[in-house]
Amino acid sequence: MQKNIAVTGLAILTALFFSNAFHAADTATESQNAIWVINIEGAIGPATSDYVIRGLDEAQMANAPVIILKMSTPGGLDTAMRDIIKAILASEVPVVSYVSPKGSRAASAGTYISYASHIAAMAPATNLGAATPVQIASPSLPASPGEENTEPAAPSSLEKKMVNDAAAYIRGLAELRSRNAEWAELAVREAASLDAVEALDAGVIDLIAEDIDDLLDQIQGKVVSVDGDDTVIEIETESQNRRIHHHEADWRTEILTVITNPSMILILGMIGFYGVILEFYNPGALIPGVIGVICLLLAAYSVQLLPLNYAGLALLVLGLGLMVAEALVPSFGILGIGGVIAFSIGALMLFDTEMEAFQVGLPTIAATAVVSAALIFATVSIAMKIRRQAVSTGADVMIGSIGHAMADFEDEGQVKVGAEIWNAISDGPVSSGDKVSITKVDGLLLNVTKIEGEKS
Repeated sequence: MQKNIAVTGLAILTALFFSNAFHAADTATESQNAIWVINIEGAIGPATSDYVIRGLDEAQMANAPVIILKMSTPGGLDTAMRDIIKAILASEVPVVSYVSPKGSRAASAGTYISYASHIAAMAPATNLGAATPVQIASPSLPASPGEENTEPAAPSSLEKKMVNDAAAYIRGLAELRSRNAEWAELAVREAASLDAVEALDAGVIDLIAEDIDDLLDQIQGKVVSVDGDDTVIEIETESQNRRIHHHEADWRTEILTVITNPSMILILGMIGFYGVILEFYNPGALIPGVIGVICLLLAAYSVQLLPLNYAGLALLVLGLGLMVAEALVPSFGILGIGGVIAFSIGALMLFDTEMEAFQVGLPTIAATAVVSAALIFATVSIAMKIRRQAVSTGADVMIGSIGHAMADFEDEGQVKVGAEIWNAISDGPVSSGDKVSITKVDGLLLNVTKIEGEKS
């Protein structure tokens, strides 16, 4: 059975590998010398940065004349954003950031990426800005009854450090691309935002374009500095002759997107934890252990890609430990309830970011807490049931049991109790087949009394 599972898994992996290889070969042929469009949609995280960086590398290998980063994002993680910016700055092909379609935004991390690009463009009715680090953008505590918050709370040393670092970073990008550095600092320090027209007037972006074709018409022939050298963007002037390759997310990006979802990380961790526990309870079952270890490794890999809060992780581990302790040493729910509470608080604190996209969802926390509480309740119920049960083993259980004499005897003989034959002492004569009641157990010797008028 296990051999069949292994062979099936190997066949699936082989088919996936070759299908991906053939797809990559077809893509490489179709995208050669074409204009590459890479989409950045939603919150920017590890999966997005991996997808964009690989897209930039592949576009350069395909001799793309220009790369367009089409953006619609509320922002994202600092580490993922900086990885993308490093790839843009190292690109040997001009990179154009384009906030599109209409109604989109390039907030926070998207603003930094726009400043890092060789050319920054926006579609009408779009906006960018609000680049203050999200950890310090949370609202202040409400005032006490009868009081008013007349002044915002003074920023802490850590907050000042984060703001100054972010301001220096975006100012450096602005000076590199000869864009408005003063407004860039305002976007960081005061969360300033601009629409497309205002951004163009302020020198934050280079142009406004209705769509991709309009964008390409406007950048044709522009001179940009790529890796210190002036480069002329040369593309087909006729839109019908232009070859545009839309870089789609592959299976690797899809998998990364799923496993780096904070809620999925918590679920993988719980499945892994319970799988390993079941394997310990049933050694040799293999399937729970294998699944558990795989899920734990996936969760561990995903956790290190996100901004981890170690206090939250410690509470999470403590909660799991208390739940295990409840199963091993039943405390009538005290350890288990404490474990569920610690686990839930730890899950809320697990990731050190205010961005909702990179926090564990409340429904996921509630679901895992309910499942854990149900398992604890089942454990406590079983323990209570066992506690109320009468003793079913040992010598004392035999007192009052009924047996029958194997042969005639007056003093000492043999009786059969259940499927066992015992030596017995009687307080009177007993005939073969008489029923006897056990009154005492003395080691391997029974004291019995004949039950008058009954034979087996």
